[in-house]
Amino acid sequence: MDHNGSFSAGAADISSADGDALSGVTVIVCASCRDETGSDAHPRAGELLAQDTRRAAASERVRVRTVECLGNCKRRLSAAILRDGCWSYVFGDLTTGSGADLVTGAKLFATSSDGLIPWRGRPDSLKRGLVARIPPLDLLKD
Repeated sequence: MDHNGSFSAGAADISSADGDALSGVTVIVCASCRDETGSDAHPRAGELLAQDTRRAAASERVRVRTVECLGNCKRRLSAAILRDGCWSYVFGDLTTGSGADLVTGAKLFATSSDGLIPWRGRPDSLKRGLVARIPPLDLLKD
């Protein structure tokens, strides 16, 4: 456990150049999320967030994918940030303009030495919106 009361990612080999590390990070946006009014209008707010995230990632090597449902409907617009061999993160309470925050989080994640998204430098939406942090399977003991 580190000084913040968090577990590190374990033995994952996460030492690579920034560009290579960025290619190992994926942002997954829930495209079916509705806005705060619950509107069923199309495109859905989740798809607008995905479009904003793709624009923000256009000059980066961050993969942006969509999924039909992350099952986080009470927290509205949701996304996840994944990295092989590291913890995965799920965020909620995002806005259609949170794409740049997701890309910033992905870049912080890609360059972290312990396989965690550092708190320092994390956009406020990713601090307040944290729903879950999921360990990599190889870190589980039983």
